[in-house]
Amino acid sequence: MIEPIPDLLILPTIRQALAEDLGRAGDVTAQACVPAETELACTFGARRGGVIAGLACARLALAELDPDAEFRALVSDGDQVAAGTVLAEVRGKARAILSAERTALNLLGRLCGIATLTQDYVDAVAGTRARITDTRKTTPGLRHLEKYAVRCGGGINHRFGLDDAILIKDNHVAACGSVGEAVRRAKAFAGHLMKVEVEVDSLHQLHEALSQDPDVIMLDNFSLQDMAEAVQIVGGRVVLEASGGVTLESVRAIAETGVDVISVGALTHSAKVLDIGLDAA
Repeated sequence: MIEPIPDLLILPTIRQALAEDLGRAGDVTAQACVPAETELACTFGARRGGVIAGLACARLALAELDPDAEFRALVSDGDQVAAGTVLAEVRGKARAILSAERTALNLLGRLCGIATLTQDYVDAVAGTRARITDTRKTTPGLRHLEKYAVRCGGGINHRFGLDDAILIKDNHVAACGSVGEAVRRAKAFAGHLMKVEVEVDSLHQLHEALSQDPDVIMLDNFSLQDMAEAVQIVGGRVVLEASGGVTLESVRAIAETGVDVISVGALTHSAKVLDIGLDAA
């Protein structure tokens, strides 16, 4: 079971998206063509197979415009579905359904696409110790939803923002003078609950980082040979994360080096929207 995001955290995104779409005058097409009292029954259907994520977005978009509307989900977030699967049935005021349609489909299709791509990566490393994680390369304003979609696809979440973990990257190192000095300062700053991760781009930097005992070391764009050597050097003392240009074609070989985590920016910045439609029943 996927732990859902509380409606309270989703509603601001839904309201902003609806306001953007409705503009100053509302849905003038629906107002012009559809009498206010007209009722409509529709179904959300998957036109391509994939993993479901974001049903609450569709439900809340409709509820914002018609609080009395009925929304009956026939699948759950995290479910793998085939093309042609009916995801949910809705019934309510026709104007509300038509006005909420694009917001619901934009978010639902986007999140299902992320969940589906994540599942592809997770399947590709099955049988290894590696776990697939996301990055902060998310759509501004949608990070909480996109990271939720990653979980629906079987992945795990990296840090949510700049405030929940320390991640020292190359420019931080440049500002500090060395990897070792950057980690030393970070560990002196961090509280007992905050983890420290450092990015390294060579085996030399790996040794330097290890001397300061970080929690996680990110191997940035390492060759497979150097990655495997890094696993041997570390010997399980810290978590090793592989990062940089990971693709579906390369992820299995990376996992087989023995790293613990593989971060994939493509999960959120390059996922193809899952084709979902809303059709009158």
